[in-house]
Amino acid sequence: MAVTASPTPGGPEGPRPSGSGLLRRLRARAGPAGPRHPRHLLSLSQLDALAVPVGDDGVVVGVGTDERPAVLGVHRPAPFDILFIGGLWTAQVLALRVAATGSRVAVETGRPEHWAQVVRAVGGGESGMTVHDVGRVPPQGASAMSPVLVVRDCGMRPPRGRVTAAPWQSVLTVLPYLSPVAPRLMRQARLTGVQRVSPDEAARIGREARLPRDEYEALPTLADGVTLWCAGRERRYVMTRPTDAEAGLLGAPRRMD
Repeated sequence: MAVTASPTPGGPEGPRPSGSGLLRRLRARAGPAGPRHPRHLLSLSQLDALAVPVGDDGVVVGVGTDERPAVLGVHRPAPFDILFIGGLWTAQVLALRVAATGSRVAVETGRPEHWAQVVRAVGGGESGMTVHDVGRVPPQGASAMSPVLVVRDCGMRPPRGRVTAAPWQSVLTVLPYLSPVAPRLMRQARLTGVQRVSPDEAARIGREARLPRDEYEALPTLADGVTLWCAGRERRYVMTRPTDAEAGLLGAPRRMD
C-alpha cells in the first residue's frame, strides 16, 4: 500500500520564512546599512544655480564675452572642415589642446621649424603629433576610438589636400590672411574663425559670411588672441588665454607670426 505524506505549509522544501525573517536574511547578505542622511531638496528657483558653464563636449578654445568657457566639438561622426583666418599662435594652442584630449594631430606644413617645439611638447609618433610636408600626409585611419585632427598650415594658397575631412577626422585649414582661395574654403567649411584683418578684408569676409555691418567692421580692431567664430547664423567672439604651460612654450597671444 502506498503511503503519502501530508503536505507541509511551505511545500516540499519546508515552511516559507516570514516577511520579517526574509528581510533579516537579505540585510545580512548585503552587509550593514550605511548612515542615514536627510534628503536634499531644491526649489525651482534654485535650479539655475546648478548650471555648469560648458556648452558641449570638446576642446575649450577660450572664453566668450560672458566669461563662460567656449567649447569646440572638434571630433564628429561626420566630416568637419574648419577654416581659421588668423595667427599661428592660436592655431598651435588649439592643436595642443586637441592633442591633450588624447587625439592624434597631423600637421601638414611648409614651415616645419615653426612646429618643432610643439611636437616636442606633445610627443611624436602615431599616438601624438606628427609633421608632414605639403601633400605628404598619409592616410590616418581615424575612428571613433582614435580621432584625428589634420592641421593644414600651407600658406595663402593651400593646394587641395590628399587627406580630406572624414568621419572622426576633422581638417583645420590655417590662412594667415584672406586669399583668393578663401571664399571657396569658407563655403566648404562648417566652422570659420576670423582674427584681426584689414578693413578691406573685413568687408569681403562680411559679404561672404553674411555678417552684420557692425560685426565685420569690428574685425580690424580685435585684440590679439580674440577670434570671431562663425557657424551659419551663429557667431561668437572668443578670447583664447594661454595656460602657464602654453605661455611658457608659445609666449603671449599674438596675431602676427
